[in-house]
Parts: sequence; structure tokens; C-alpha cells
Amino acid sequence: MIVVGVDGSRAGLEAVAWAAREASLREEPLRVAHAMPAWAIEERTGRLSEVSEWMREGAKVVLDAGLERARREAPGVEADSQLLPGDAREALIAASGHAGLLVVGNHGLGGVRGLLVGSVAYGVAARAACDVVVVREGPRRGEIVVGVDGSPAGEHVLDFAFAEARLHGARLRAVHAWTMLEAGGGFYPVPDDLGLRETLGGRRESHPDVELIEEIVRGHAVEVLRQAAEGADLLVVGTRGQGQVAGLVFGSVSQAMLQQAPCSLAVVRTGAERFGS
Repeated sequence: MIVVGVDGSRAGLEAVAWAAREASLREEPLRVAHAMPAWAIEERTGRLSEVSEWMREGAKVVLDAGLERARREAPGVEADSQLLPGDAREALIAASGHAGLLVVGNHGLGGVRGLLVGSVAYGVAARAACDVVVVREGPRRGEIVVGVDGSPAGEHVLDFAFAEARLHGARLRAVHAWTMLEAGGGFYPVPDDLGLRETLGGRRESHPDVELIEEIVRGHAVEVLRQAAEGADLLVVGTRGQGQVAGLVFGSVSQAMLQQAPCSLAVVRTGAERFGS
């Protein structure tokens, strides 16, 4: 199942459109979700009854608009809606435990413009139990970019990127960023094409229909990936979840991509931290 969060904003509806197309390609059901305070969901009496009723009516409008956009974008997709109790960030993180993919808009679901620390988009990307896509509007050129670092944790990132490229009929650009100086003061050996090909493993053979471009670029991963993703449909990076990142995105790279990625961003769970269904 794919779960997409909506809040009534244009960014939320664009996320629904992306999620609906993805659900169609994956042949999976889609759930449009909206969060609101738990107390407002419950039927109430007294002075708060009118407020809670007004909030529920507003939530219904938001969910209905999301479902309408999903069905218009992908008429054959099985789609439903769900009202989630609580803070949007925590509610979507909880919902991600029953999803294979969680999709949100780039403004977050808390009214914060941009992917800033503390936004719903940042919170779910860091802590969701499944893979997350943060959707940004923009022209599509039929290309997906994936960061490659050669670590075992990066295997799931590559699997996700190849699968997306195949589903969308897109070209895949695999980018390895490197610098000479190690954090400990030593030096990395200069990477070569053979090393990158070994990292990509047998995926070339298992995805013969995916056009693959391999790039080794000297520079910091954040800047290299930002430039490579200009005009791309999707940038794919990895994370261990629970706010801990691994491999290419160790430390600040995934956080920086949340703020700086010029296109939609997929944050893929890696290793033993992969959950969802």
C-alpha cells in the first residue's frame, strides 16, 4: 500500500498525483490520509462540539479533494481515505508501519514552506518505517538520479532506484561523489569505472531495459548530488531511519538533500531497519 498525506495545499495535491501514478505503476492500493487533533475527531457535546464538527467537515473536504485528484490522475487505482488522529508528523509515522511507501508534499503538512528542520516532511523522512518520497513540482525529463557509495547499506537504495527507473521508463544516472581527504586525515584511493561497475553488480543484466549512465565526480556529496539532480524526476538516497543515516548519506547529506534537492526526493530505508509491507 502507498500512503499519501494531504493538508489541502497545492503541494499536498501534487503529492497525491505523484502517489496515484506510482500506485498505478506498482499495481498497489492508495490511501489518502489527513491528520487532525484526536479530540476533534470524536463526537463531542458542549461548547467544543461546534468547533470539532467544523474541523471534521474541513477534513472531509480535504480528503475528498485528495481522492478526486487521485482518481482523476489514475482512474484504475484502488483508493480510499483515512482521517488520522494526532499530530500530522506522528500520525503519518504511525501509518507508515502499514505501508510500503509514504508520500508527502515538499511544503510539509504543517504549513511550513520548504523542507526545513522541524517540518512534517523532514520528520517523516527521518523516522518513517517505510521508504518515503517528498514530492516537488517541476518539469520531468525522464531521468532518475541515485547516489552510489559502494556500502552494503546502499544495496537497497540501488534496488529502489533501478525499480523506479524500470517502472517509469526513465534513464538512471548513478553518481559516485568522492574527495581525496578522509575524515581521519588519510587519503582515499581515486575511484575508477571498474569499482563503480562492481558496485552496480548484476543490476545491469537484471534490468536490461533501463538506460544507465555512470558518473564518478570529485566533490562533496551534497553539491555533487544537487547538481546531478537538476531537472531530474527523482533523486534517491538512503537512511537507516530513526534519524540515523548511513553510507553515502552518513551525517548531514540526507538532511541537506531534504532542504536542497531540486526535484522530488526518495529516502530509502536500508539494512535491518527496513519495515513496512
